[in-house]
Amino acid sequence: MLDENHGLNLEREKLLGTARRIVVKVGTSTVTGANGELSQERVQPIVESIARLRAAGRQVVLVSSGAIGLGRGWLGLHRSRLNDLVTKQACAAVGQSLLMNAYKDLFSSCGVKIAQVLLTEDDFSNWRRYSNLRRTMERLLEFGVLPIVNENDTVSTLELESVPSGTRKAAFSDNDRLAALVMSGLDADALVLLTNVDGFLKSGSHEHHGSSQNGVHPKIVSVVAELTRELRALAAGPSSGGRGGMLTKVEAAEIAMNCGGTAVIANGQKRGILDRIFAGESVGTTFLPSKRLRGKRRWIAYAADVRGRVVVDDGARAAIVGGKASLLRSGVVRIESHFACMDVVSILDDGGTEFARGIANCASQETGDTPGKKKHMNVAHRDASRILVRRDNIVLLETP
Repeated sequence: MLDENHGLNLEREKLLGTARRIVVKVGTSTVTGANGELSQERVQPIVESIARLRAAGRQVVLVSSGAIGLGRGWLGLHRSRLNDLVTKQACAAVGQSLLMNAYKDLFSSCGVKIAQVLLTEDDFSNWRRYSNLRRTMERLLEFGVLPIVNENDTVSTLELESVPSGTRKAAFSDNDRLAALVMSGLDADALVLLTNVDGFLKSGSHEHHGSSQNGVHPKIVSVVAELTRELRALAAGPSSGGRGGMLTKVEAAEIAMNCGGTAVIANGQKRGILDRIFAGESVGTTFLPSKRLRGKRRWIAYAADVRGRVVVDDGARAAIVGGKASLLRSGVVRIESHFACMDVVSILDDGGTEFARGIANCASQETGDTPGKKKHMNVAHRDASRILVRRDNIVLLETP
């Protein structure tokens, strides 16, 4: 076990030490104080660390929460007023300018030019907009500009609304996932999620990270090479002051792992935390790369807007999973919702479990099926060899 841990730590040091393109996400609990004011004593050290990373030749993109909190504080509203969606959007409109003005002043003192990038789900779920976004971000980095990213909460409500667990279809519904998608789209090497806890706690007590029982403090999981079911179960719900929580950070880390990147969850309230992470110190929790989805397959898995649901039989499932085959019309049991040609569809087994996603080769109407009804094969009217989803446009998903 010691040799295994030593090997994982060496891999962590190497990956973070050589990371050239980095996405850093700071949460509301780091950016704002209790009364909705900018926490300059926490934000300024992070700004200075980012400036040092850039001076060392690394490219950095900053994803920052905090607009709603700053807007609430400036308007003098009590936290309870944020239960109203429109009030949240109004606070975001006020706070975003405050947030960017603060960053402009802080980064200017370090000689760093910044750019504001406000995004909505459509910027990820539409392939053309996704590609355009990447080109713009790449050009900003070429110009030596630091992009500062946030969701455009004034017009987009997906991140602000409460979504029941397991039902989310949105490209992102929190800034942790947004940061992971930015990392994925830019082929970044590392994703750092700065929060108000020291990392992923073995006890699962992520809200009260300073608490202890019988004088024993919760232990941090130092390195994660595989995201097991047990580790997922330890993830807690949303933290106070923010819209995310440890669960959203673990989900974001998983995206990074599956895109061939390294993710770190660490305490953004500790001075010099970014310097320590990229100097190879064992701080926070590091998630090591597990596989590498590329290009459009990565977009299908994580960013695309899923428009249709296709249920397939056991033979089709086996052919797709084991035989790496395309999905033929003959393997479709039923179509549960309509889709157009080139839409991304969810592929489910006959028990209703999604195991893959893919880009439809034709519209649902062309299959001759009615959503929700059993398909009746008619050889005279159906070409069984017709491909519904081509293999190179299918991505397999990990099932629970």
